[in-house]
Amino acid sequence: MKRVSEEIYSRIDNNIYNIDGDRWWHPDFSLNLLRTLYNPFRVGYAKKLFEQLIKINTEKLSALEVGCGGGILSEEIAKMGFITTGLDPSEQSLNIAIKHANDNNLKIKYEIGTGENLPFQKDSFDVVFCCDVLEHVHDLPKVISEISRVLKNRGIFIYDTFNRTHLSKISIINILQEWKRWAIMPANLHVWEMFIKPDEIRSLLEENHLEWKEHRGIKPGISYIKMLHYLHKRAIGELTYEEFGKKFLMVESRSTQIMYMGYAVKSFSL
Repeated sequence: MKRVSEEIYSRIDNNIYNIDGDRWWHPDFSLNLLRTLYNPFRVGYAKKLFEQLIKINTEKLSALEVGCGGGILSEEIAKMGFITTGLDPSEQSLNIAIKHANDNNLKIKYEIGTGENLPFQKDSFDVVFCCDVLEHVHDLPKVISEISRVLKNRGIFIYDTFNRTHLSKISIINILQEWKRWAIMPANLHVWEMFIKPDEIRSLLEENHLEWKEHRGIKPGISYIKMLHYLHKRAIGELTYEEFGKKFLMVESRSTQIMYMGYAVKSFSL
């Protein structure tokens, strides 16, 4: 898999992450969905991984979140006991993350930077998280290479992303971004051509000494009819984003056709 072309990358709108104020945490702003809709699944998956599959004690281990935004997932990582660092290219988002962590007495180190050029020494972290980010980056192979570089030997890489299928195009692009009856996300928040097939990310992991372990599909925890009903209520303003997210919780699925989460283990130090 190669770096995204300039023509395709120019279509994605990552400026939503350069917002001022505390809108990351506001109940009626779209990015609140990361907290109410996705975090319960992501955090649950990570806890199950550490407690049941890998069986490691997260206390005092170091963790990095690449693309931390306003700190919504970083705070949950810190609450697991990790010595936590969050990294993001948006200064505005980092200012929000720093303030919110301080207000909640959470010790999290935040730094500005990109996934393509992580400002850390090799073998710096026991765990790296990268969620809702890989489908936004300009140079995915470079990002995976950098994540491998900063991971310690036998370190864990946890990620999620969207699959590039016809079903994901209809559900994520058409329904959520384009079709006004249901669209609740900003236009061009995601670009379908930047979605990543599971085999593509597995190849990149293998090329960078990251041993792929598993993928778990992610789907809404409600019926298709209810999903459209709640989407329409959110689209016309009858539900806040926070209320919508709590009704629309994501759950594990055998299908990776739309979205999937997984992890890999660094095989040796570079």
